[in-house]
Amino acid sequence: MSILAKIAEIESEMARTQRNKATAHHLGLLKARLAKLRRELITPKGGSGGGPGEGFDVAKTGDARVGFVGFPSVGKSTLLSNLAGVYSEVAAYEFTTLTTVPGVIRYKGAKIQLLDLPGIIEGAKDGKGRGRQVIAVARTCNLILIVLDVLKPLLHKRLIEHELEGFGIRLNKQPPNIGFKKKDKGGINFTATCAQTELDAETVKTILAEYKIHNADITLRSDSTADDLIDVVEGNRVYIPCIYVLNKIDQISIEELDIIYKVPHTVPISAHHRWNFDDLLERIWDYLQLVPTPSRKANSLITHLLLYSPTTILQSRISASRFTKTSSKS
Repeated sequence: MSILAKIAEIESEMARTQRNKATAHHLGLLKARLAKLRRELITPKGGSGGGPGEGFDVAKTGDARVGFVGFPSVGKSTLLSNLAGVYSEVAAYEFTTLTTVPGVIRYKGAKIQLLDLPGIIEGAKDGKGRGRQVIAVARTCNLILIVLDVLKPLLHKRLIEHELEGFGIRLNKQPPNIGFKKKDKGGINFTATCAQTELDAETVKTILAEYKIHNADITLRSDSTADDLIDVVEGNRVYIPCIYVLNKIDQISIEELDIIYKVPHTVPISAHHRWNFDDLLERIWDYLQLVPTPSRKANSLITHLLLYSPTTILQSRISASRFTKTSSKS
């Protein structure tokens, strides 16, 4: 049986299993087996399947690296072209970008590398398309921009998150507060410093046994899940901040735009009109937690002025709407 078939079988069994205390041990065991199979899928025993591959291995430069991830034809290439002045092929058909296209911007004196990655498809984590290579590059980024079509954001958001999660990328999360230390003897020493809703000593032992770990110290310092424990044991997860960039906002109403502004980690833009690029760059700066040096501060005003484009109909429309709402409240 192939790895994908084994993965599908385990996922089917998990979907059929009711979630309660009686099944917690069994589900924990299935999750551990699933994680091991996914690791094997990402890095086959032959050794050659996990690398970025030709056309994807771009040298890391500058103070930080930002990757554009999304489905085909959502505007990643247009965004890169307008942000960095780098030509990335744009056309009215899907999969126009077939390799990683790098660009560089300078903001507040910092040099930030941008990577336009080829569009991924559902099943990318399992090897469909060039998904493994795309996500392997995304793992090297300091920040991920998930570019979404504003007309179908929730569907694409869920699918992309599922693909990245399957490749060991955790978005906008902190590493689990779990202490894990292997030892030569003494069995499993389980300690929880706070109440646990999912994990207990038996579930922990079941998960560790799947990894052939029979001697270890485990300390749970927060309410943790089986997935958290598996992530710690696997040890190959990356925790990357993420901004959801909703493109093509000129196709929605002002009321819908106001709702988008309230969604965490989200920036609405119109890549074609360069609208809201200054807000996007400020968010990128904040998420990367870069610190301006004196020379960066000196260049920040010039850089900021260069970002502005001629006023568009969209800008006028939104500005008028906000002015009207403010006036009515006062």
